[in-house]
Amino acid sequence: MKTLSVATGIVPIAEFKSGISKWFKEVRDSGKPLVITQNGKPAGVLLSPQEYDDLVYRRDFLDSVERGLEDVRAGRFLDTQTVRAALRVRRGE
Repeated sequence: MKTLSVATGIVPIAEFKSGISKWFKEVRDSGKPLVITQNGKPAGVLLSPQEYDDLVYRRDFLDSVERGLEDVRAGRFLDTQTVRAALRVRRGE
């Protein structure tokens, strides 16, 4: 994800609502997220569709890696020799 610009990447909700088309175009063109504040506190983040997809993909990938590491720690894995032997049996070798 591209880095948030503190100078231009944070906008109060009233300003966001009054120029919503402008903000969507800005996020789409820059690829940078926009933090929308309410009463001076972060209330939401607007991302481009591509940035959102990238975040979801990365999260899913990291979750998959973590599950694999948990399997290894729990002893739920096969060594290379065992996998090769199983493949030879499947191929009828």
